[in-house]
Amino acid sequence: MHKGLRRYQELARDLKILIQQKGYKVGDRIMTERQISEALNVGRSAAREAILMLEIEELVEVRKGSGIYLLSDSRSVAQPVVDDIGPFELLQARQLLESSIAGFAAVSVTKNDIVRMREALDMERKGIEEKNNDYSSDELFHRLIAEATQNSVLVDMVSELWAKRDQSLMWARLHERIFDTNYREKWLKDHQDILSALQLKDAEGARKAMWVHLDNVRDTLMELSDVEDPNFDGYLFNKSTI
Repeated sequence: MHKGLRRYQELARDLKILIQQKGYKVGDRIMTERQISEALNVGRSAAREAILMLEIEELVEVRKGSGIYLLSDSRSVAQPVVDDIGPFELLQARQLLESSIAGFAAVSVTKNDIVRMREALDMERKGIEEKNNDYSSDELFHRLIAEATQNSVLVDMVSELWAKRDQSLMWARLHERIFDTNYREKWLKDHQDILSALQLKDAEGARKAMWVHLDNVRDTLMELSDVEDPNFDGYLFNKSTI
């Protein structure tokens, strides 16, 4: 990896070079996501992060059901101006951290913690019923789990990861491709499973439930933001490792 470049930035740089080598002209439909993944020798999620970066730089346009099109000359391979966090890289970090936090929280969780988590899920359920775009109850639930550990450092770490998500242009661009919001009910069920394990003070159950939940988040975002090849199966991290 080039010094000073994030992983997605290096892949975006390599993708620009690849586009040059293929000789594409402005307006051309370029390689599919699967072909890009194979050419760069990376997983599907990493390839999508590179494409997202080129979208933000307005070098390519992703058209739902059609493919990826070259918008402007890609001769410049300079370091991207935008400094962001790859959405799937961020989810991986959250999965590793928050699953451990959930397991730890199960040991120290109090009755008051459980009551506050239930209230957060009630807010989430109401938001789904009203079909609003407010995801604050989702974030609140995850934050409350961290608070249940009674460790302020862990709370700060979780808050920082959520802040990075909220500030991410790549995350926002990914969500622009998603129109079906039925996944929110599945995520609510995941949250209920996590809460049930916490109520039982089942540390391993809480850890696994959180791991599975963030697997589901990742898979849902991959599937719903797909533009052309939903059957291609490539992963940034191994879902079986729970």
